[in-house]
Amino acid sequence: MAPSLRPLGDDEVPAFVTGQLEPYVKERIAAGDHPDDARRIAEEQTGTLFPGGRPAPGQLVFRVIDDDGTAVGSLWIGPHTPPRHGGFWVWNVEIDEAHRGRGLGRAAMLLAEEAARAHGATELGLNVFGPNAVARHLYESLGYRTTAVNMRKSLLPD
Repeated sequence: MAPSLRPLGDDEVPAFVTGQLEPYVKERIAAGDHPDDARRIAEEQTGTLFPGGRPAPGQLVFRVIDDDGTAVGSLWIGPHTPPRHGGFWVWNVEIDEAHRGRGLGRAAMLLAEEAARAHGATELGLNVFGPNAVARHLYESLGYRTTAVNMRKSLLPD
């Protein structure tokens, strides 16, 4: 039996939404955003993609289930924003720390591709922040290619 996806139940969505916010803010800060900007952007995106705490139309949120039937992580995909013909986006994929290193992240990404295709997507994009070399390597090994690079230099004295 291979890993699988199970849609989040309505009772699981609030915890998922709440649980996504702080890690996303921290990733944005680690990538160079000012903390106030990181929080504002994260809260705006959350409000747009989960209005009223519920997934917006087209947003798909799953639990990643391992071979033993244990929930080991989560996957969130949905239409590209702004809309892009045939474009779907991996908003978040996360394998719980205790289950990492077993190929479940790779399996989750392959399942994301299947789910996106099943919903009419012809391409699947994602963002990976610069400091996350492990994720970049995984995505590159799956055939994702870099389409843009954002760069920044601080103008403040050291």
